[in-house]
Formats: sequence, C-alpha cells, structure tokens
Amino acid sequence: MSLAHALLTSLSEQPASGYDLARRFDKSIGFYWHATHQQIYRELARMLEKKWISQKTIPQNARPTKNVYAILEAGRRELKRWAMEESVPIELREDMFVKLRADAACGPFGLQNELERRLEIHSSRLAYYLETEKRDFPKPENLPREARLQHLILRAGIIFEMGNVSWCKEALAVLKDVDSK
Repeated sequence: MSLAHALLTSLSEQPASGYDLARRFDKSIGFYWHATHQQIYRELARMLEKKWISQKTIPQNARPTKNVYAILEAGRRELKRWAMEESVPIELREDMFVKLRADAACGPFGLQNELERRLEIHSSRLAYYLETEKRDFPKPENLPREARLQHLILRAGIIFEMGNVSWCKEALAVLKDVDSK
C-alpha cells in the first residue's frame, strides 16, 4: 500500500485540508499506516499532478489560506484499481524475537524490563481500542455497511493487541522460569 491510497481513502470519506488529513492520520489511519505531516503534503502535491484530487483555496480571516482537497473520479478509479490488486500479507518482523534468540545463545541479558515496557504499551493500546469500540460501535450488527467495515478494522487492532499482551505475559513468565533455574 502507498500513502497515496491511504490519502485517497480518507478523501473519499470527506474532503479535507492537509492539516485535517494529518490529524485524521494521527487519530485513526495512523494506527496502521504512519505518515508525517511532511510526507502527507508531498503526496498531496503528487496526487494533484496526477489529477487524482482537486484543490480548493479558501481564504481565512487572520489565518493563512486553507487548501481543501477532494478526490476526483480519476482518484476513485485509482483507488478501485489498487483495491483490486493482490497484496502480500505483512510478514512478522520483530526485533524482540532476535533479542530473545541472542539471549538464548549468549545471555541472560535481562530483557524483562523491555518486555514489561512493551506489555504496558500494548496494554494501553488495547485499552484505547476497547474504549473506542465501546464508545463508537456499541451494537455493530445494527450499523450500516461503512461503519461495520470500520469496526472490522478496529477489531483487527483489538485482536492484534490482545495477542501482543498475551505474548508479552508469556515471555515474561518464561524468562522468570528459565532465569530462576
């Protein structure tokens, strides 16, 4: 996936300024696709050149001019073309696994603190996702298609973080057991 497709998706939901897109990334899309504000603005310029989006300049009192972007038909076609492509599922690439292998080969290194830190991060994310689910999707089966698919994405994050929390707890228990012998 490219940043352009994430931005096209966001703009297909509603037109937005670059600043608004960056805020949306920070609050939702950013949980599974990270982009800096600089990257977003660069990509918007590329998409304008390709005529996938339009730009409307809105003057503002006592503030800089605001540019609002909207998806064009060519952008919708590109988004559909991309969505229909086969994609490769993500491959697991986790440095903690390499650290544990190194610990097994020539440790102990005392990785418990790092695992506890990661457990806290994953627990916090999980709590946030669960709170969001409770607030935004109280009865998902009664929601319209768009909201049900958004809930499905949130569920993937919940399941992912549940797995991470469980694994961190298991890793800490194993380290405690093997280090006590």
